[in-house]
Amino acid sequence: MATRDGWSLWVGVAATVTTLVVVFYYPVASVFADAFSVDGRFALAPVRSVLGDPFYTGAAHTLVTDPAAVPAGVAAWLAAGAPAVEFGLFGFTAYQALLSTVVSVVVGLPGAYVLARFEFPGRRFLRSVTILPFVLPSILVAVGFLAMFGRTGLFNDILGVAGLGPVGLTFTVEIVVLAHAFYNAPLVTRLVTAAWESVDADRVESARTLGASPVRAFRDVTLPQLLPALATAAVLTFVFTFMSFPIVLALGGLELATVEVWLFARVQSLDLAEAATLGAIETALSLGLLYVYLQYEARRTGSSRAERGLSRRPLVDGVRSLTDPLRLALLGYGCVVLLLFAGPLVSLVVESVTTPAGGPTLDYYAFLLARQASTAAGTVRPFPAVVNSLLFGVGTLLVAIPMGVVVAIVATRGGRGSRAAEALLTAPLAVSGIVLGLGLLQTLVFGTTVFGRRLTVTGPVAIVAAHAVAAYPFVSRSVTPALRSVDDRLGEAARSLGADRTAVLTDVELPLVAPALVAGAAFAFAISVGEFDSTVLLSTGVDTATMPVALERYVGARSLGPNLGPATAMGTVLLAVTTVSFVLIDRVGGRWQ
Repeated sequence: MATRDGWSLWVGVAATVTTLVVVFYYPVASVFADAFSVDGRFALAPVRSVLGDPFYTGAAHTLVTDPAAVPAGVAAWLAAGAPAVEFGLFGFTAYQALLSTVVSVVVGLPGAYVLARFEFPGRRFLRSVTILPFVLPSILVAVGFLAMFGRTGLFNDILGVAGLGPVGLTFTVEIVVLAHAFYNAPLVTRLVTAAWESVDADRVESARTLGASPVRAFRDVTLPQLLPALATAAVLTFVFTFMSFPIVLALGGLELATVEVWLFARVQSLDLAEAATLGAIETALSLGLLYVYLQYEARRTGSSRAERGLSRRPLVDGVRSLTDPLRLALLGYGCVVLLLFAGPLVSLVVESVTTPAGGPTLDYYAFLLARQASTAAGTVRPFPAVVNSLLFGVGTLLVAIPMGVVVAIVATRGGRGSRAAEALLTAPLAVSGIVLGLGLLQTLVFGTTVFGRRLTVTGPVAIVAAHAVAAYPFVSRSVTPALRSVDDRLGEAARSLGADRTAVLTDVELPLVAPALVAGAAFAFAISVGEFDSTVLLSTGVDTATMPVALERYVGARSLGPNLGPATAMGTVLLAVTTVSFVLIDRVGGRWQ
C-alpha cells in the first residue's frame, strides 16, 4: 500500500492499532508488569513464588525451588514404583484440557467422516449447524448441562422411568469434559470435514490400484492429509479448554478449580498481585499454543488443493438391513450426538416450565417478573439485563467490524511481514477474558495518569471495549479467507480505470466478501451477548449487568436446589435472545454459508 494511495486505509490501520494498544496491549502488559516486578522494579520473585508453590505446580515445584535435587527425586520416585504424584493447579488445568481435547476429537471425528464421505438429505444443514455451539454463551451451556445431568435433571428423570438409579455427574470432571466437548467437538468436525473433502482422490485411487487395502490406503494416503487439520483442531481445543472459565465455575466450582477459576477467586479476594502472576503465566502458555496453531494453519492454507477431491456416496447404499454394522454405528453415534448437543438445550427449556415433581409450571418466569418489579438494592432485574446485552452487542459491532476488516486487509494485502502482523493483531484469541478484565481493572477502570490527568473508563465503555477485543478476531477470521479468494485481476482492472486502493476495497472487494462479513458480524454480536468472563469483572453494579451475569447470579452456589428453576428460565430467555439475534443478523445481511 503506497502512502498516498488509499490514505483512509492507513487511518483505519492506525485507529485499529491505537485501539488495541489502549484496550488490549496496555492492560495485558500491566498484568505482566505486576507479575515481573516488586516495588516497581523488575523481579522474578512473583513468578518464582507461584511456580515454586506445590499448590500451583505440584511435584514440579522442585524445578524452581531446588533444581539440583530433581535427578535424585526422580530416581527415588522410580524406585518407589512410580506412585501417583500431585501436579497442582496448572497440572489439573492441563489434565482436564487434555481430557476435553481427546473427548472432543473422539466425538467430532465420526461426524467429519459422515459429512465428508456420504451424501444424504439434510447434510448441508448438519454441516452448517456445526458452528452454532460457538454462538451460545458458555454460562448458558453450563446451566443446560446442570438441567440435563443434575440429580433432578431430565437425564435422571428418564432413568427413573426406566427403573434405574440416579447418576451423579454434577460437580465432577466428567460433566466439565462433556460440556467442553459440546463446544469443541463441532470445531473438530468442521475443520476435519473440510480437510477430508480436499483429500486428493487420484492419490487414493493410485494406492488402491497398486494393491493397497482400504485400511492401508487410508493410513498411508488419507490420514497424512488429515493430520494438519486434526492437529489444528486439537491445539485450538486445548487452548479453549485450558482457558475455560464459566463452564468450570458453574459445573466444578472451587473444588475443581482451574487456573481461570482460581484467578477469578483471587480478584474477588482483591489479591491482585497473585492474580496478575497467574494471568501472566497462563497467557504466556496460551500465546505459545496460539503460535503453534498459526503455524499449522499457515501450512494447511499454503498447501495446494487437490485437483479432484474424494467423492461422496449415497448413505442409503451402504445400509442394506436393520443389522447392518454401518446402520448400527450411525444410530449409536446419532444417539450420542442428540444426548450431548440437543439434550442440554432441551433440558434447559423443559426444566424452566416443570416442577421438580414433573408437573407444568410458569412459576420460574413469574419469579423473573417479580425480580423485574423489585426495588431491593443489589437485585439484578431481567429486562435491564436484556437491554444491556443488546446495547453492548450493538456497540461491539460498531467497533469490532471495522477492526476485523482492517486486520483482514493487513493479513491479505499487507505484503512482506503480513503473517507476523496478523499474529500480533490476533493475539486476543490467546488471552482469556479474565486476564483482559483484570488488566482493564488495573489500568482504565482504576485510572491511568496521562499528562498529569487521571483518566478512568468504567461502565458500558469498558465493557464494550472488552467485548470488541474478544469479538473482532472472529470477524477477521471470517473475512480473511474470503479476501484471499478474491481474484486480484478485479482490483487491478478497477485500478486501471482510476480507482484508488480505498475505492477498490469499498466498491469491489467488500461487496464480494459480504457473506463472510455478515457471518463475522453475527458471531461478533453473539459473542458480545454471551460474554461473561470480562463482564463479570467490569460490571460495576446491577445497572450494567448483562444476561450472562444475571444468569450466573440466579444459578446460586450449587444450582441443585430451588435456584435452578429461575436459572433455567433466565437461560431460556438468553437462549432465545442469542438465537434470534444471530438469525436476524444473518438473514438481514445475506445468506451465510
